[in-house]
Amino acid sequence: MSTAKSARIAIIGGGPGGLVLLNVLARHGVSATLYERDTQLGSRAHLGGSLDLHEDSGQAAIKGAGLWDAFTKHSRPEGEEMILVNKVGETLFHHAPPPNPSKPGRPEIDRSMLRQILVEGAPEGSIQWDHAFVSATPVVGTSQWEISFSNGRTEVVDLVVGADGARSRVRPLVSDAQIAYTGLTGAEVTVEPDTVAAHPDLQARIGHGSVFAVGDGKMFGTQRNDGGRLRTYAWFRADEKDASTLPDEPAAAKAHILSHYEGWAPWLRQLVELAEDTAIYPRPVYKLPVGHSWPHRAGVTLLGDAMNLMTPFGGKGANIAMYAALQLGLAIVHTRDGTVEDREAAITEYEQSVRAVAAKAAGMCESYMNMALGPNAVEDMLKVCAATFGTKAQ
Repeated sequence: MSTAKSARIAIIGGGPGGLVLLNVLARHGVSATLYERDTQLGSRAHLGGSLDLHEDSGQAAIKGAGLWDAFTKHSRPEGEEMILVNKVGETLFHHAPPPNPSKPGRPEIDRSMLRQILVEGAPEGSIQWDHAFVSATPVVGTSQWEISFSNGRTEVVDLVVGADGARSRVRPLVSDAQIAYTGLTGAEVTVEPDTVAAHPDLQARIGHGSVFAVGDGKMFGTQRNDGGRLRTYAWFRADEKDASTLPDEPAAAKAHILSHYEGWAPWLRQLVELAEDTAIYPRPVYKLPVGHSWPHRAGVTLLGDAMNLMTPFGGKGANIAMYAALQLGLAIVHTRDGTVEDREAAITEYEQSVRAVAAKAAGMCESYMNMALGPNAVEDMLKVCAATFGTKAQ
């Protein structure tokens, strides 16, 4: 009898979801292999800001993976501080977390540090770097799949988990859904710690957490990252043909970004002006249909952006990916001594359950996006802040 415990499990993609799944399975004695296209852990350490992990999703997943102590060592409770300003830089709302909260909040952690914790927690040899997934082909007469990679390697496995992001190559095995451009794009820029230290006024305006500036149908979202680095996402609307490119020359790229923010406060524009020249990235926003679904196909499933790509407004994407990974891992663990049919039934139930949770989160994120970049952004975001933090505007 083929059981989940003896099954060969391939996890495609080494983001938070894939890595949580690998750790959850390992903690319960179920082996799996994660295949990641990056050549090493630090390949993209400079990309991605910080995440606030929610108690019932991201934090629950970290606990389920057995990595809570490592997480609390590196997370930043003070990163929960949040400031809302208008386009001229006036503070409208300020939430500062208590120094000793009575219950867990939503501590921040840099994506690169979270990835390091998850990689270091995984069993030795369970992560195969430099493995860009190419295709999966059903093995005739079995329920298995032959998977292939760009480096020429092939493997035969019993379960393929697509945790390979927005442009997933696993998703087409189960769904014809295509990601769609939201009409929103922008850029990610970073002000290095030494530059931040040389501008104490700017440093003071950001505080220990995040600042959101809204107005004119545009937005700045700035985070303080580990080491004092400031990472800013500038969001604005543009046609899709112009959404994924910026001028190659740094000064021209900055000028292009700032052309969307004429009349905004000088200190907000400084976040772009002072940015590192070698780290300016376009960030078009895509999504999958809310409630994206498909008929279950034996031996294949999805999680994270491959399953339910949503807009970044609301901080739900990574949290839902990690929650899904925990639920999928437990579904596999609970059926490891059963039949293949038991495992597939459990995975089908996982897909249905997480789909409902993800649909609710995606709808909320889309609503937040429309409010933050809408005509009544200030009023709408003040209401969101009050509802979220339970305090009044400053």
